[in-house]
This record gives sequence, structure tokens and C-alpha cells, in this order.
Amino acid sequence: MKIEEVIPKDGPSIDEVKKYIEKYKNDLIVIKYGGNVFIDRNIFNNFIGDISILNKLGLSILVVHGGGPRIKRELDKSNIQSKFIRGLRVTDKKIINIVEDVLIDFNNDIVSSLKKKGSNAVSINTKNNNIIEVTPETKDLGFVGVPNKININIIKDIIKKKLIPIISPLGLGKNNQTYNINGDIAAGAIAKSLKSRRLLLMTNVAGVLNREKKLIQEISSSEILDMVQNETITGGMIPKINTCLDAVNNGVTGVAIVDGRRPHSILFELFSDKGAGTLIRK
Repeated sequence: MKIEEVIPKDGPSIDEVKKYIEKYKNDLIVIKYGGNVFIDRNIFNNFIGDISILNKLGLSILVVHGGGPRIKRELDKSNIQSKFIRGLRVTDKKIINIVEDVLIDFNNDIVSSLKKKGSNAVSINTKNNNIIEVTPETKDLGFVGVPNKININIIKDIIKKKLIPIISPLGLGKNNQTYNINGDIAAGAIAKSLKSRRLLLMTNVAGVLNREKKLIQEISSSEILDMVQNETITGGMIPKINTCLDAVNNGVTGVAIVDGRRPHSILFELFSDKGAGTLIRK
């Protein structure tokens, strides 16, 4: 497949793409796409297009998706109020069944959307090819889990066939009980298990901003820790940063926080000198 035929006109330059394709040829890229960015169907379609382009260019990629807003919509329909502890949804028996249905439905949506673009993907969730074993996070959260084992052989077999694994942030605990997992944590655990070259966290912010609210293009893990300590980074960004630090300290070469709202942000992050967010290295 010729690069010129695949890269969109408003994407990165062909010269840069050629340079970076060589760089990623034998490596694995894990892409986490947050549920919050996915609400807008245009952004979703842009994302699907970019993933298909990476696949057609021969890169080895896998996607871990979120689903928070869709879950909230379904729970609202059933008049179920969600309670959150430390940013995680308290998940009882009734809620976990809804969460599982919503995430698997969304997973299938991604797979069929990719197929329409000419890229074949494989669903990975608790009902199909489960790869994540979990331990419960804490009792007060109910069916919320932390990955303790990832079956990387299933992933490797799928990627060998030039297919794209699409992974729901769900795992199985004792007695095959389904647990919900924070999407970033699931993606980080998978990226670490596979020692991936990149972990991209697609989100609805530009990246990491300095005190002047300017985007930082690249930063080391020690510099970013300083920013957490002096409260330049606060709130919901802190758990995301912790996932990034955990990944780069455990075998992932670089983690990027990327603005999923920007057209072709994945392509610009991987195939341009400037990137499309903040790259964090060890």
C-alpha cells in the first residue's frame, strides 16, 4: 500500500510519515480512546479512519476503549444513580451487568466501523477472548477490578494476522465474575505486559499544560512529578499522569496524552516531529 494513497491531505507530510514508519515497524502501539471523546460521532469517525490508516500502513496497534458517557446514559434510562469513590464508579451486581452490556456493544460498534473502512478487527471482552484477570480494587467499590494478569499470547496471535485487537476495559475475577476496570489502568497494564513502544491516551484536553497554560510537547517523568507536587497538575489529570509514570517506569518507551478532538491527532502524534499532545518519557 502506497503511503500517498493512505495519508489524508490534511494529515502529516509524506516525508515525515516515511521517516517514522521505519521507526515503528517492529514495535507495538497501544491506543486508549476515552469514552468522553467518543460522544461526538464525527470525532469517532475520525478516530476510526486514523486507526484504519495505521493498520493499512502495516503498524501493529491495539485499541483499549472507555465508555463512561454511554454507561451513564444507560444507567439514567434505568433511573440508577451512580456513586463515585476516588473517581471510580461504585459497581453493584445490577450496574456491572449494564456496564458489561454497554461496553461490549460499544466494542462491536468499533469493530464493525473499522470493517467498513477495510480494516479487520477482533473483539476482546469478558464474553469473547477475555485477556484480563483481575483482583477486586476494594470492597466498597463492588465489582471494580485491577488487572493482575494479561494473556498477551491472544493479543500477539491477533496482531500477527494483521488484525486489530479492540479491548473492553473489563476483566474476570474469581468464579468468572465480570469486573469493570478504569480504562487508563487497563490500557497501562496491557502496554506494560507487551512492553509497547508507545501508549497513546486519547482524551478531551490538549495535553499537559505548564503554569502559563501552554502545551508541553515533551517532558521527563521526574519533571512531571514536580508538576504534580507543586500543583501545576491537579484534579482528574493526576490519575492519568500516574498511569503514564507507571507505564514508562515499567518498560513502555513513551506515553503520550493526545487531544482526541483534533482531526488526525493520532497520525500527527506518531508521524510528525511536533506530535499532537504531550510525550512523557522516563
